[in-house]
Amino acid sequence: MSNSTLEGGAAASTSAATPASTTVMSMQQALNRALDEVLAENPRTLIFGEDCGRLGGVFRITDGLQAKHGAQRVFDTPLAESGILGMSVGLAMAGFHPIPEVQFDGFAYPAVNQIVCQMARMNYRSRGTMPMPITLRVPSFGGIRAPEHHGESLEALFAHVPGLKVVSPSNPHEAYHLLKYAATRPDPVIFMEPKSRYWQKDDVDLAHCDANDDGASPTGAKVQREGRHLTLVAWGAMVARCLQVAGLAAEDGIDIEVLDLRWLKPIDAEALAASVRKTRRAVVVHEAPLTSGLGAEVAQLITQSCFDTLKAPVERVTGFDVPYPSGDLEDEYIPNIDRILFGIQRVLEYKRG
Repeated sequence: MSNSTLEGGAAASTSAATPASTTVMSMQQALNRALDEVLAENPRTLIFGEDCGRLGGVFRITDGLQAKHGAQRVFDTPLAESGILGMSVGLAMAGFHPIPEVQFDGFAYPAVNQIVCQMARMNYRSRGTMPMPITLRVPSFGGIRAPEHHGESLEALFAHVPGLKVVSPSNPHEAYHLLKYAATRPDPVIFMEPKSRYWQKDDVDLAHCDANDDGASPTGAKVQREGRHLTLVAWGAMVARCLQVAGLAAEDGIDIEVLDLRWLKPIDAEALAASVRKTRRAVVVHEAPLTSGLGAEVAQLITQSCFDTLKAPVERVTGFDVPYPSGDLEDEYIPNIDRILFGIQRVLEYKRG
């Protein structure tokens, strides 16, 4: 692929007649609207976290919600993540639907004991008498040139824990519908928001939620771009990057399918297999370090279901096995266009020895 190909390009447009229910908004606005509607629909919903009340959150996701719904339902907490999650468990036991926020992904570490030992286990421990309808919002991943502990990828940590569900939206439409759905679940959901995409604007169809067969829930993976030569599997902020890569590859006649995993626990193994059976090649892209990253689980699911049809081993393009670097080095750490294209090239050129 030429240097000029690597420097430009964009994702294919998704045009068609715009539905009357569609509006353009940023991911920040989509999340804010979803929270506003959840508060209006369920009087037992509570939103809280560091600066979530009067300020509206460091990323303004909860902007205006306290003024509209009151300080008893949208409120600030002390700087104590273990306390925030411990309180969430107690509120859920009392019949509330808490939506706590940890201000940055790395700030979730002090609350791991509450998340893993209490939030994830209480329903099991109580034999189903104490469901945990907690949606933990976690501004996640890198891309904003922040200092240490402000750009982490914790999906593999949480996906490994029985009792937790994990989801990460890739665009404003997904953010709106996935958050609304997560907030109605009886199970604890870790909602990982790609903070580098908060200001991305796109169409949001407020009426259409990509319902599954039972007509109720936006679950499972979603093909964001159809293709036939290779499947790129990603989630969160990396979906947009993979769409950009697919657009560039198309200039060289390579037709890439982009599968947005969306739910990282449980993983939609059927959609994953269906895409890779069609293209017969796969590259998994994520920001987290390579070793024991969620890409390893995805690669195993692909291999298990598609072994007889794969033309090449599943490739992973990821972050490196080092702590997330400072902002001036994150462009080297996060999978960039060149690294993803090279991964595609290795898979396409693979020949069995």
